[in-house]
Amino acid sequence: MSDIFDKQERSKIMSHIRSKDTKPEWIVRRFLFSHGYRYRKNCKILPGTPDIVLRKYGVVIFIHGCFWHGHEDSHLPSTNVEFWRKKIERNKERDAENKARLKAMGWYVMTVWECQLKPAVRQDTLNGIKYLLDKTYLERIEQKADKRSLRNNRKNGMQESVTADAASPIPQ
Repeated sequence: MSDIFDKQERSKIMSHIRSKDTKPEWIVRRFLFSHGYRYRKNCKILPGTPDIVLRKYGVVIFIHGCFWHGHEDSHLPSTNVEFWRKKIERNKERDAENKARLKAMGWYVMTVWECQLKPAVRQDTLNGIKYLLDKTYLERIEQKADKRSLRNNRKNGMQESVTADAASPIPQ
């Protein structure tokens, strides 16, 4: 089956598909903002240009379209199958590479699929995001507290040993 549009018309249509500020992104961003979370969007300095970056929480969120990123509930078009299979496989590989690089940099990476924001399951998904943000924030606070106490223990231990050495008589 051939395309109903000529090559120029199809190119024009495809060029209007948005890569940012999509409806799923708006849904998540409005939820986060209304619950007091502040974020940056489409941060180009991070691998993969995450859709939402919550630096305070150490979390990046990708909001993927099911078709373009090869989610299990999507299907390939019946025409030009090999092209679409290669394209979507490459997108999946790139997503995995970017996720690995972000994790190596210390980020917690969340992926929200377009199908998870359909009205029937939207609230559960958004509550799950909120739960994970709160959980990662508490973990970060605990890690910082552990580092501080370790640093303080080292300082106090060093001061005690210096004080003990100064107080002890030096054998002659």
